[in-house]
Amino acid sequence: MTRKQGGITQVVAQYGRGLFGFIRARVPSDADAEDLLQDVWVQFSSQPEIEAIEQVSGWLYRVARNKIIDRYRKGSTSALEDLAVENEDGEFNFGELLLAVEDDPDLRMLRDLFWQELEAALAELPENQRLVFVQNELEDKTLREIAEEQGENIKTVISRKRYAVQHLRERLETTYNELTRP
Repeated sequence: MTRKQGGITQVVAQYGRGLFGFIRARVPSDADAEDLLQDVWVQFSSQPEIEAIEQVSGWLYRVARNKIIDRYRKGSTSALEDLAVENEDGEFNFGELLLAVEDDPDLRMLRDLFWQELEAALAELPENQRLVFVQNELEDKTLREIAEEQGENIKTVISRKRYAVQHLRERLETTYNELTRP
């Protein structure tokens, strides 16, 4: 056995159980956790100089976290459509999914990723468009109520909402496609 193989064996013995627990808490099944753990070990063993890694545990957990995120982005677990709620018109309502409070780590990670992207996209909007969108979509105010509060014409408020929605659709299209890709 070479020195590198001995080092890998020692690291697997020392960190294997804890790393599996870390991954398992963030994926839907043992099989997924085992697959990701295997990917971590493959990446670790392919490092040319394992001895050069100063904090092995930090390196392993960072790689594991990245592998988990990659898996969600690639859609290798359940597709977002599988998690969405279908309404009476047969359309998928992602809003209910994203606002749901559940302990499912998959939903939590998807929800967190989506909210980060939405907040970044909202920050790019002009203030008046952002305000109309947030009040209408997130605070459930009607466009008429918003127009009255702002002292604006209803058509102006509708126009601001339309521009906001167009921008958000364009900006979030990539994220949506990454999350819903099978």
